[in-house]
Amino acid sequence: MIKFVNAKINLGLNIVRKREDGYHDLETVFYPVGIESGMPQQPEPFDDILEVNLEKGNATGCRFQLMGRKMDCDPEKNLVVKATTLFLKTYFDTHGIDDKIGLFNVILDKHLPDGAGLGGGSADASFTLLALNETMGNPFSKEQLARMALHLGADCPFFIYNTPSFAEGVGEVLNPVDIDLKGLWLLIVKPPVHVSTKEAFAGVVPKRPDFDLRFLSYLPLEEWRGKVVNDFEASIFPQHPELGVLKDEIYAGGAVYASMSGSGSSLYGLYAEEKAARDAYQRFVSTDNGVWLFRL
Repeated sequence: MIKFVNAKINLGLNIVRKREDGYHDLETVFYPVGIESGMPQQPEPFDDILEVNLEKGNATGCRFQLMGRKMDCDPEKNLVVKATTLFLKTYFDTHGIDDKIGLFNVILDKHLPDGAGLGGGSADASFTLLALNETMGNPFSKEQLARMALHLGADCPFFIYNTPSFAEGVGEVLNPVDIDLKGLWLLIVKPPVHVSTKEAFAGVVPKRPDFDLRFLSYLPLEEWRGKVVNDFEASIFPQHPELGVLKDEIYAGGAVYASMSGSGSSLYGLYAEEKAARDAYQRFVSTDNGVWLFRL
């Protein structure tokens, strides 16, 4: 079984309170991107390729192979391996089956950038759960898979459903939103900057947002600038000024809206006009940044 693993961008991200357990409650809109990667409308690949096969036999577990983009991570710590281990444990705990079901051969061809705020690792984990579930005859519902996915990462449940969603809590409380960006051009720029999660949250001051993202679909795109904000920018841009400069350059290139995605370090611009989007792409593609452009 082969699955094409897409990414996401955040349309606004508000840190609304710090919880007693040390985590932060947030509000954001997750929007999937790259679903049609490789198709005529999106000829440039922007996804990971996941292959899962079940090898019948006496052994049970995961044989994992990583291809494509190299990752500074031990194989057993990869979220794909963790997802397989979690799925098998949950399967046996739920169904009370002790028989060996076979060995899962899992191959991940990695293309999505990591440390980008695009959810690439989380998407790999969730798509692994979906692929394993289908291979085993769908023993779990999507709701059960989403609960399972939460143990792997806060934004993993989103990729189980993979539709535009308003997220609350740490990102796991999801409700679908009626927002459609089709026809727009999306430019993603990933500079050679690493922003740790600890660094991102260190300077955040939780507060109620001025604009409620649940009503984003009612706000024209031309009015998003200044109203639809990513709170992480206020804490990260002073530490990495080049990210703020990059956002300004995206706007200067004709983007209707620009923002950092998640806790960074990638930034994106939404363009209404193809020429402006392609001109911006040409300016950035000659730099040290990772740059992608496709039509939504």
